Amino acid sequence: MSSQDLATRLARTTLELCRISSPITHEGPIADFVERWALQHFPAREVFRVGHTLLLGRLDDPRPTVALIGHLDTVPAHPSDVGREPRIEGERIFGLGASDMKGGLAVMMALAEDLRRDTLPVNLAFLFYEREEGAYAESGLIPLFAKRPDLAGVKFGIAMEPTDSEVQVGCVGSMQVTVRFTGRSAHSARPWQGENAIHKAGPFLTELLARQRVEVDVDGFRFYEVINATLAKGGRARNVIPEAFELNLNYRFAPGKSIEQAKADVHALVAGRAEVDITDASPSGPVVAGNPLFQKLLAITGLPAASKQAWTDVARFGEWGVDAINYGPGETAQAHQANESAPIAPLAVAYEKLAAFLKG
Repeated sequence: MSSQDLATRLARTTLELCRISSPITHEGPIADFVERWALQHFPAREVFRVGHTLLLGRLDDPRPTVALIGHLDTVPAHPSDVGREPRIEGERIFGLGASDMKGGLAVMMALAEDLRRDTLPVNLAFLFYEREEGAYAESGLIPLFAKRPDLAGVKFGIAMEPTDSEVQVGCVGSMQVTVRFTGRSAHSARPWQGENAIHKAGPFLTELLARQRVEVDVDGFRFYEVINATLAKGGRARNVIPEAFELNLNYRFAPGKSIEQAKADVHALVAGRAEVDITDASPSGPVVAGNPLFQKLLAITGLPAASKQAWTDVARFGEWGVDAINYGPGETAQAHQANESAPIAPLAVAYEKLAAFLKG
């Protein structure tokens, strides 16, 4: 099959997957679709489902196991996308999830269909899972791992996240923090009788405005630690001095920094000026530069390697002792965008690179 024919085939599968709506918590229809497909290409004993998460293949093979990993869910549709049908225009696929990450799922499915898994030098498994786009503690991988602790024996995982066709190692951790400034209400005509909680936040916001990213080198890969206010809430009437003002801070921290260390950073930044409530925390993902399968992937494919300046489930696999990296055909800039799209040609490139590595 030519690269053009392969790209056309993968584009059609991606389009079919985009037509199955799967916003987070509504992954049932796409999981059913993948399960029906899986039963045509795997023995029934190798199709294991928990909720809307599927593990395909064996984990008891003596060969080192490589797992291709993809999430089934998307973010909720942007209001402007309601009623807009997925489609192919020119050399791009348009549809919610096209880049993040139904193109990656299409590549996984094609590899499962085409490769003779019994002849590969590695044992190949596939993970299709739900609830990636939500809170860390609600991922569909958690109940799967509880029932299949043998997943800890996987030697190398490849998360098919959009990576602009480069290998991206590690990932930054992510922490959501509510910072609450308190004051005392009063009539807005007599503000001296109260204490304006929004105004109290002013110096802190000024510090955030001036704060520069912090570069961290991990095994030769550059990561950037950043902290930003992403939501603000305060006040109860236009003529009342607000007695409370809340900010949501999102802190992205480099591999090698623990959640406890990240919490300490936040408390040091706030320095007692407001109440601090950590509402969600996801660990950073390790850089697995020393993994021989990672080194083999780069040597066989010639792909460039860079850091992952975002959070992905390579962090979760790292917590379970599984080395994993990110590599997928989508575009990072298109993830979570209105009228999301993905280029078609990289679908074939990702397939060919992964096939060469798995056969290598």
